[in-house]
Amino acid sequence: MPRPKIIIVGGGFGGLFTALQLAQLPWQTAPKIMLVDKGDRFLFTPLLYELVTDEMAVWEIAPYFAELLEGTGIQFQQGLVTAIDLHQRTVQVETAVAVANLDYDVLVLALGNTASPSPSDLTLSFRSLKDAQHLHQQLSQLEATEREKIRVCVAGGGASGVELACKISDRLKERGRVRIIERNSTLLKNSPSANRRAGEQALRRRGVWLDLNTKVIGVEEGQILLDYGNSLESLPVDLVLWTVGSRPHSLVQDLIQQFNLSHTSSGSLAIAPTLQLLAYPQVFALGDAANFPDNSLPATAQVAYQQAGYCAKNIWAYLHHTNPVPFVYVPLGEFLSLGVGQAGMSTPFLPFGMSGQLPNLLRRLVYLGRMPTLKHQWQVALHWLSSLN
Repeated sequence: MPRPKIIIVGGGFGGLFTALQLAQLPWQTAPKIMLVDKGDRFLFTPLLYELVTDEMAVWEIAPYFAELLEGTGIQFQQGLVTAIDLHQRTVQVETAVAVANLDYDVLVLALGNTASPSPSDLTLSFRSLKDAQHLHQQLSQLEATEREKIRVCVAGGGASGVELACKISDRLKERGRVRIIERNSTLLKNSPSANRRAGEQALRRRGVWLDLNTKVIGVEEGQILLDYGNSLESLPVDLVLWTVGSRPHSLVQDLIQQFNLSHTSSGSLAIAPTLQLLAYPQVFALGDAANFPDNSLPATAQVAYQQAGYCAKNIWAYLHHTNPVPFVYVPLGEFLSLGVGQAGMSTPFLPFGMSGQLPNLLRRLVYLGRMPTLKHQWQVALHWLSSLN
């Protein structure tokens, strides 16, 4: 029996953890597993904020795929996926040296989302390692000046916006003038009420301005134009961060149009409970790229992490002609970074939320256990322990 070929597109939580778990399953004929990503590093996105304040090093939250996959038998291909043919079962990958057409028996789509467009090229996004490094560089340049105030506007009052505002405020201290701009009437609308209260309190303690029911109309050099509903106002600003929403990956949009795939109202791929495309059972999709038809799954790393185990086992079932298992999401709660050494925590297993240093320690420990490999977990744990001395 020839070895089945499994191609996984996207090396985030869904893609990487699916690959790692596939490699550990008891195969009759071991498959050829290839992970394809445009970057050379896995990014532990929930800890990306720690780079802003130098609480963690790049290698801790962004290890190289080559190091993580060493000894697993999984092949890593760095390259940009430019086309997918579901009929021919091929994936076109553009690498630094060539364009290759790879055939597959099973395809996993773990592409994630992309940022919603901002009103100006002058805004900074915060979704990738490059984004975090660019923000760090911009803040360092501003800190090196003699200006008394450093003015930062964060567009978007969701979890990412609140976490960024707290970290930047703690970094800039008395020089910082941080403002959150949110078009809705409340912050953290998708967070549990306990974390919402903790986030609002953390922002108040840091003196972060809140502009609710406010829209960003435009950004120019040194200025941001805001619409307060009944008036427009231009404010001076040094940095504008854009954390407002996301949209489906362009490849997902292309697949939906080209192959007339079922999709959700938000534009992601519609999947069966087994994480398979409705018309292509050899194609699995997870993470932000896919959702149940009713859009009932939140777009979080926690969902992708849980889906990875189901996806790996259902691929095994598909290739062994046995019944797959429907995915059941178990909400475990939410951690919210609230500045240096501080966090909020809300979980259905406790009747109350918590905030402060203890939730921050628990957040670190839980995330340590979620890092991809035991070797990397030990490396990070030893580094944390050594830093206590």
